[in-house]
Formats: sequence, C-alpha cells, structure tokens
Amino acid sequence: MGKRLLINATFLDEISHDIPHQNWGKKEWDKDFQHMKKMGINTVVLIRSGYQKFLTYPSEYLIQEKGCFSPPVDLVQQFLELSDTYGMDFYFGTYDSGVYWKTGDMTHEIDVNLHVIEEAYEKYGHYHSFKGWYLSLELSRKTKGAITAIAQLGNHCKAISNNLPVLISPWIDGKKAITASESILTKQNAISLEEHFQEWDEIFKGIQGAVDIVAFQDGHVDYDKLEEYLVINKKLADTYGMRSWTNIESFDRDMPIKFLPIKFEKLLLKMQAAQRAGCERAITFEFSHFMSPQSSYLQAGHLYNRYMEYFKKEISQQTLNQSQF
Repeated sequence: MGKRLLINATFLDEISHDIPHQNWGKKEWDKDFQHMKKMGINTVVLIRSGYQKFLTYPSEYLIQEKGCFSPPVDLVQQFLELSDTYGMDFYFGTYDSGVYWKTGDMTHEIDVNLHVIEEAYEKYGHYHSFKGWYLSLELSRKTKGAITAIAQLGNHCKAISNNLPVLISPWIDGKKAITASESILTKQNAISLEEHFQEWDEIFKGIQGAVDIVAFQDGHVDYDKLEEYLVINKKLADTYGMRSWTNIESFDRDMPIKFLPIKFEKLLLKMQAAQRAGCERAITFEFSHFMSPQSSYLQAGHLYNRYMEYFKKEISQQTLNQSQF
C-alpha cells in the first residue's frame, strides 16, 4: 500500500461558534504544541482571525471600523511565537464577518478581508513561522460570489507576501452536510459524483493561480463513498496546478451530540481512503478539541493514544529523520 499517510497539520479553532471554548492560556497552548510536535504535526492553521465581533488579535481596523471587541490577549502573536519555538509553519486565517452565512453572498467578505490581510502581514509577516494564508470563507457548490471572493483575496494574499501559499478547505455537499443547528444527521438532496466534478471544475478554473492548496473536508459523505470524491478532487487539483490535501475531521458527524471526538476506526478509514486517492498531506479539524490529551473531552486523549499506538513506527521514523536534519 506504500507509505502511510499521517496527520501532520491541524487547524487552530480559537474563534468558534459551535464548539465550546476551552479557556486556555499560554501555558496550556504551549503544552498543546508539545503534544502536536510529538504526534508529528509541523503546520498549524488559524481557522479564522475573527468571527463577527470576536477577534484573535487586536485589529485596529476591525475594532474601529466594524465595532469588534478588543481581545484581552493577542493570540496570533502567541501562536506565532509558539510556532517559532517548536519549528512549525503558521498559516494566518482570514476574518469571517458572519454576513455571508446569512445572505449566501460571499462578495460581502471581500472588502473587509482586503484590509485584514494587509494589516495582518504588516503586523506579523516578520515572524519566521509565518508561512502562508488560509481563506476562512468555506464553500461547497456554486456559492454566489465565491469564485470572485476566493480569487481576489487569494491573489491579494500572494501579492503582498511574496507569493506565500494560499489554502482553502471546502466541503463536499454530501448527505451529512448538515449545519450544527439542525437536529437531523443526514439529508436527501446530496450531490452526485458527476455534479461534484462539473461544479468544482468550474470553481477550480475560476480560482486557478489564486489558491495553491485545497483540503476538502472529509466528513460529509459516507465512509465507503469518500474515496470516489477524493479521487475527483485530486484529479481536478492536478489539472489546475494545485496541491491536494485532505481535511481529516477528528470529530464525529454520525452522532446527535454535536460535536464529539471521532472513533479511531472511523478516523483510520478516512485516512486510508485519502492515501489511496493520492492526497499529498492530511490536516485535521482539529487537534486541540478532538485529539489533544488535555482537551476538555476525555475521549480526545484516548483518540490521541490510539493514533500514537497505531502509527508508532512511522512517527518514530519521522522523529528520527527530523533530528538528523
């Protein structure tokens, strides 16, 4: 089967609207970076720098122009310092005003993020670990204004940062593509393989050159169907010159309680499907809540232990290679 795919990147979900906050300080985050490092994670991606009025850093623009709250701690600086300390790459996640989720029109997010991107790079671009961008505007199908928004923001990120890579993490509009507020677990009108290919062929064509890495979320289709969608994603990414990662969701979408750490067997099935499909790397959403030994969810630490046991040989070899380098 070849070299096994490992999770070596994670999102950092510090500004969330559907997952409980863990109220960590620098001590807890430092410990979490140590756990990540031990597992083989070398890349961290800020899921979003702000959501509605809550921010991860004291953005003068967002506080003055959008009435956002001034945060008590500069988490972006903290994450960059920890990334520098532990030799990780940090990707800055853009701002989500919440307007798009209400209107269905992503063009509302362009102007505010043009300012945020410039402000963030001026403020943090000097850090050694600042290695890329994440466009937090999640899309699935032909969302109104999505191609325009993703292309314009991606190109702006690259233009001001000497072409640092841009990552997006869309979702497949499968049967489990249900919002957290809905009580059901599946829906009837899931996208077919043919529709997925046709719609994403158009989207990839429109964002070509503005996006470098695409990591589709993997939790919205059945486990035995996932590989077929991932193969399409990889083919389209190759066609349009983008790198194909996979976003291995480490939380469970099959349970009525939203959201709990996933069963290890399910995580493994998704990782194996991604490997067979040829995905280059695996990022997870997300380590700190759903895989960390110090998560508020007791099951997360057990998932970490099962992962470390199963991939013990590969993780040991990876650690050896890094130490030799």
